Amino acid sequence: MGAGDGMNYAPQGKAKPVVGRGDFIFAAMALDHGHIYGMCNGLIEAGGTLKLVYDPDPEKVAKFCAAYPDVKVAESAEQVLEDSEVMLVAAAAIPCDRGPLGVKVMRHGKDYFTDKTPFTRLDQLEDAQIAVRETGRKYAVYYSERLHVESAVHAGELVHAGAIGRVVQVLGLGPHRLNASSRPDWFFRKDQYGGILCDIGSHQIEQFLFYAGCKDATIVGSKVGNYRNAAYPELEDFGDATLVGSNGATNYFRVDWLTPDGLGTWGDGRTVILGTDGYIELRKYIDIGRSDSGNHLYLVNGEGEFHMELSGKVGYPFFGELILDCLNRTDYAMTQAHAFKAAELCLKAQKAAVRIETGNEPT
Repeated sequence: MGAGDGMNYAPQGKAKPVVGRGDFIFAAMALDHGHIYGMCNGLIEAGGTLKLVYDPDPEKVAKFCAAYPDVKVAESAEQVLEDSEVMLVAAAAIPCDRGPLGVKVMRHGKDYFTDKTPFTRLDQLEDAQIAVRETGRKYAVYYSERLHVESAVHAGELVHAGAIGRVVQVLGLGPHRLNASSRPDWFFRKDQYGGILCDIGSHQIEQFLFYAGCKDATIVGSKVGNYRNAAYPELEDFGDATLVGSNGATNYFRVDWLTPDGLGTWGDGRTVILGTDGYIELRKYIDIGRSDSGNHLYLVNGEGEFHMELSGKVGYPFFGELILDCLNRTDYAMTQAHAFKAAELCLKAQKAAVRIETGNEPT
């Protein structure tokens, strides 16, 4: 299963197992978002064994089984939660249900791997933090726009190797194609999807914290609006925010559902990382007017100008690291504090956002 569109983003990479078959058994449930395929692909390529799947919708289950024919269909959520062999549950529930499901999974003694955004309300985050402390289980988050993009993975390697010096600013652009007719009803209900900064904005804040090495940040300002989709009054098709990190690095990001039909992919996602000694630009999914391939990385520093095409050359180490973290109770793939801080900041940016009067409001 290839990358697909934004709703069904499911990269495939080379198998790099960190464990043998049967050493790490996981299950999938809540198949509401197509990202579940990317999550499962990554775990399987890292050596995970997919045992069970459950969703109340038989059509979703049938589609899932076609992609993973060795999986067994569970008759209920309880069958998954009570299976003693299952170590981790991967789920892509409706966003407002992700937090409560995670708490339930952890209280059944299993680690939890959820699609972003991991929460739609701050009280859900607080409940999950309590459950992590009380159970010792993991609440892992699939921030795919960094974890499942090879140019983004390599950018982290370059930054941490000092290729551009100290990171000063991260600029993130996260446009997505709406494809309104193919979206489920919950996608257009704000209490269910959480708002644009909470949803796709979570990718941007997570990558800022990671590249800049920030443990915390302050929301300086944020805005949301609906410019083109009056038929869906609860949809925000534009949002942006500015943050200042605890170490002085800054961030501006813009996300939107305004990708034009003429673009050759679902979104022209870009990231620019400015350092004291150079900068990096990522053209993650396409290099418009030049190449329809993704994973282009441009680097400029004291040594010169460099362009790297990275598809198939870097891999996705997060998934193997996550499996080993679950087995060894370590915290290398992504610290729990980092995953929760990114979630907290996107919720705060959403809560603080100024609603732009675009002239597109229903009368």
